[in-house]
Amino acid sequence: MIGNVAIDGSSTNNEKNRPTPSRRARRVRMTGKERREQLLDIGRTLFAEKGFEGTSVEEIAAKAGVSKPVVYEHFGGKEGLYAVVVDREMRRLLDMVTGALTAGHPRELLEQAAFALLDYIETYTDGFRILVRDSPVAQSTGSFASLISDIATQVEDILGLEFKARGFDPKLAPLYAQALVGMVALTGQWWLDVRKPKKAEVAAHLVNLCWHGLENLEPKPRLIGHRKN
Repeated sequence: MIGNVAIDGSSTNNEKNRPTPSRRARRVRMTGKERREQLLDIGRTLFAEKGFEGTSVEEIAAKAGVSKPVVYEHFGGKEGLYAVVVDREMRRLLDMVTGALTAGHPRELLEQAAFALLDYIETYTDGFRILVRDSPVAQSTGSFASLISDIATQVEDILGLEFKARGFDPKLAPLYAQALVGMVALTGQWWLDVRKPKKAEVAAHLVNLCWHGLENLEPKPRLIGHRKN
């Protein structure tokens, strides 16, 4: 026998059992649901890194190892994929914030809301980066501002009850809810890049400003400058 070939020209058993190139290259085919989830994961990563305009269907398809028509088949194009990614992230953040509001004491509710937003930023960084970016499809899929407004709506009912109990006008609760939630959201956007101080410390300072501001709230605040309108 010379090498793996017998003198009579026949192959040895090892040669017969060796996988052929076609067998080695064979891959497990994804189901439609699995492919859709893969494209969503890839899209979310690219949109967070490059933004909507900087991401192409070609790049999404290449990362997934598929052709462009596959992306169009599942989402109708880049806009459709982006819309689903944004919708999922908005629902995830809203669920995290509203689900965290379980305490009875108003100050602890503020802590829970602050922690929920910071938790989302820390855990789903790509999603948060996408939400705070402007895009051509933000009008149809929602925006970070509209999401913050949804969260503020959950908070204004709580504030309304507190205002009424303390003799303040409950009709002003929506204004204060927008201000408080917006402050936490913008601080979270800043913290996304700096990551200092630690999350618990950021939450403590946010609540410190919110709570002590509310604690010393004037029933009828007045401007001290010359401008009155």
